Amino acid sequence: MSKQDPKLLTRLKRIEGQVRGVARMVEEDRYCIDILNQLLAVKEALKRVEAEVLKGHAAHCVAHAIKSGDAKDQKQKFDELVELFGRYGK
Repeated sequence: MSKQDPKLLTRLKRIEGQVRGVARMVEEDRYCIDILNQLLAVKEALKRVEAEVLKGHAAHCVAHAIKSGDAKDQKQKFDELVELFGRYGK
């Protein structure tokens, strides 16, 4: 993945704004369901960013390890993904 993906940064900044909006809603003692709906929107937006980062990792980092022929690097990338997906199940 490139060090700075403008689309991802834009999405993250938008999410940051959403989170500030949720904090404002809590401060204003807004209706709980409205806050929960906004939290759900934030979580979905984060999932989309997460999917893009994972795709980038596979397309660049994992692909590079495979092309390099470096068995140690390949195993490390594989182990990282196994560990990551293992944490999803918890």
